[in-house]
Amino acid sequence: MLIYNPKDWLHFLFRVHKSDTLRKLFPLMMLVLVYSLGVAYWEIEYLYLSDQSWVKNIPVMHNLLGFAISILLVFRTNTAYDRWWEGRKLWGGLVNNSRNLAIKLNAVLELDDEDNRAFFQKSIPLYATALKEHLQSEGTRFMLDEKAHPELLDIDTQKHVPNQIAKLMIQRIHNLYRQQKISGEQLLFLNPELSSFTDICGACERIKNTPIPYSYSAFIKKFIFVYVMTLPFGYVFSLGYYVAPIVMFVFYVLASMELVAEEIEDPFGKDDNDLPMQKIAENIEKHVLEII
Repeated sequence: MLIYNPKDWLHFLFRVHKSDTLRKLFPLMMLVLVYSLGVAYWEIEYLYLSDQSWVKNIPVMHNLLGFAISILLVFRTNTAYDRWWEGRKLWGGLVNNSRNLAIKLNAVLELDDEDNRAFFQKSIPLYATALKEHLQSEGTRFMLDEKAHPELLDIDTQKHVPNQIAKLMIQRIHNLYRQQKISGEQLLFLNPELSSFTDICGACERIKNTPIPYSYSAFIKKFIFVYVMTLPFGYVFSLGYYVAPIVMFVFYVLASMELVAEEIEDPFGKDDNDLPMQKIAENIEKHVLEII
């Protein structure tokens, strides 16, 4: 995730970052510019003296459709941002629940119970790391501390890794109850945070596995393409060759909104504007080690 000063206007105006839409759209913008110049040359040189009133009336269509395309793009951007913000809230909830579980375990476990303390010191942060890799569709990688924990070594990376880690933590808690190291009230005391891990994972999977409907996304792209490609035909007679840079700028604005929505609708990727899940997982590990 990029950290920036939103009040630094000069930084935004004159710096082109690798995630900037201008960099990504530049080749297409040049094609639109050349296309608009070709249309302008054809209309000015061959149609200007002829009676082509139907071409001059094309701007009426753009005036009618301009409101529709603006509504569609606003809805598209808001929907994508809602998905990004929901993902951020879920990972914020994971941070809070990890801290709460560590605080409760620190109070419940005996100070000399090094085995169980070491297990939860590793397993709680490990869940965040495994969830990150699970959402990014990468192989799960984790490290154990120097003390062996056979339960964690039994994890099958071909299966749902976050579920396996949550299962191991719940099994360890219930073993503590069976061994009478914690009471029934303490078991209920720890249960909400343990259950929340799977709830957060399922909510993140819902965002990851349910993209914007294909027909809706395809329609917006086609709408933008047709809208921009027909702009030069109607405005050449009033703008002349200046229609080319103007159409190019209109394309940049409309396509940039769609490009930004595409990038943020999946907040669990590796783009600059995606959630800093690795940093969040590292912070969870740091806080858990401080608490337990």
